[in-house]
Amino acid sequence: MKETLLNLLACPDCRGEIRLAQTSDTQETEIIEGLLSCAKCENEYKIERGVPCFAELEKIEEDKVETAENFGWQWNKFTQEDKKYEEQYLGWLQPVRPEFFSDKIVLEGGCGKGRHTLLAHKWGAKEIVGIDLSSAVESAFEATKHLPNAHIIQADIFSLPLKREFDYAFSIGVLHHTPDPKRAFQSLASKVKKDGHISAWIYGKENNGWITSFVDPVRTGFTSKISQPALYQLSKIPTFGVFLASKLIYRPINKASKPIASKLFYNNYLNHLGTFGWREQHNIVFDHLVAPTAFYISKEEFETWWEEIGASDVKITWHNQNSWCGFGKTSK
Repeated sequence: MKETLLNLLACPDCRGEIRLAQTSDTQETEIIEGLLSCAKCENEYKIERGVPCFAELEKIEEDKVETAENFGWQWNKFTQEDKKYEEQYLGWLQPVRPEFFSDKIVLEGGCGKGRHTLLAHKWGAKEIVGIDLSSAVESAFEATKHLPNAHIIQADIFSLPLKREFDYAFSIGVLHHTPDPKRAFQSLASKVKKDGHISAWIYGKENNGWITSFVDPVRTGFTSKISQPALYQLSKIPTFGVFLASKLIYRPINKASKPIASKLFYNNYLNHLGTFGWREQHNIVFDHLVAPTAFYISKEEFETWWEEIGASDVKITWHNQNSWCGFGKTSK
């Protein structure tokens, strides 16, 4: 943890000022082991392996912990990088472009292994804070500790240890895996300054009936309950089918004839998957099977989220015909 992070921290319980109480191990600009304390309520929070920890998993609801453990294993296993990440990230953030990040204080709601944290830095963010409840914070810290303006925190998105000091907040593929996606969105938005901006990407209800009818029962009843190493191996079977279809059917037909390709089942998404190699496709399939909790949200419901936080200039975009991208300006 870099000491400059203190300027953005606030006690998640009483909103008091967070101070550095103790350091026992430092490496260059990073505090590797230490202790934080609240000046108001005197709560204490450990810094472990470079990451300030504001969430005690034994005190958090079981469904949140189960989700955190499953995704933590995933992001510590799938640590690869892919040249397509930048294009993929911009697809989720549309209409945001790289220059939008310039000189902004940015909050990332669910940082996983830190791949988007790296891009926010690359695109000129003044400060970027990534939060995650899972052990993936360790991978994210290792990936970003060399950056002077990047910070990783272990925290519950419903109880963020942060001041309302952010110019921009975004959450990619995280809100729909929480017990209450709208409330998680509202919590994230509450840390954005007036006239700041927020982006969110979520699973869409529209066009995903086959998933909720056939895939979800398998996920909730079986794949999310078995050990992650076992699922890692088992998920190679559907990945093989997806990989062959995307590479040998969807990509070639889309290149040859868009009118014909448009008639293929789930064409937009499977054509998009075809741009990735085996490792990333395996990661994506595993991601869909590992989550204990997943919500598919309609456009109508998603629109109410933005209305309830009083956002203006809201743009909601249909992405790959299976998910929703939202972007808006905070006004409260």
